Amino acid sequence: MKAKLGVLFTLMLMVILPVSAQENAVNTKNPYEMVEQVGNQTFERIKASKQQIAENPEILRDIMEEELLPYIDYRYSAFKVLGKHFNFKKADQDVLIEYIRVFRQYLVTSYADALSYYDDQEVLFAPSGDFEDDKSVTVRAIIRDGKRPDINVAFKVRNTKGDEWKAYDMVAEGISMLQNEVKQYEQIIRTEGIEKVIELMRQRIAKPIELKSLDGSKRQGNEA
Repeated sequence: MKAKLGVLFTLMLMVILPVSAQENAVNTKNPYEMVEQVGNQTFERIKASKQQIAENPEILRDIMEEELLPYIDYRYSAFKVLGKHFNFKKADQDVLIEYIRVFRQYLVTSYADALSYYDDQEVLFAPSGDFEDDKSVTVRAIIRDGKRPDINVAFKVRNTKGDEWKAYDMVAEGISMLQNEVKQYEQIIRTEGIEKVIELMRQRIAKPIELKSLDGSKRQGNEA
């Protein structure tokens, strides 16, 4: 089940990764257009960089660091992962700041790892909906590669300051990535504290990025 979840989330993570706003302006005022634009543009960028990535998969991490974070509300997601019972008032503020910093790197690594599965999948986005009075919307899409059943995905996007929209959660086949992270760490936070979560996230960050197939096997560089 864990391996299946990994494939679902790595597929859906690829959809929302953006390219540089300087190259192609992304409409962050419209959540539906934002998700579709950054998804389509990213697939083109990955295809154009295929050889470089095959030679050095760590480039994916650099791309995420430079291009992804402007479209992700990582602070909001970081606080959500801590859970509703976490006592922010009693928490050491320096430790909390360090947790957010590490979570940011952890998210970059997760997205870079997600891109390691990319192999020309097709993504079909649902039509735009009305969002004028909404603070949060769900943008739906279908991931199709012709070899497996379609995967239904959804992107949770929230309205931040200045009417700018940012993503904070992604759902594959009804399973929330954010809630999956909450379940993974909530017991650790209660029994061992936030410091242990920081340690585990650092261990994940330290692992190298490797190109993989959807079945989880490692891809050779010349197969990328």
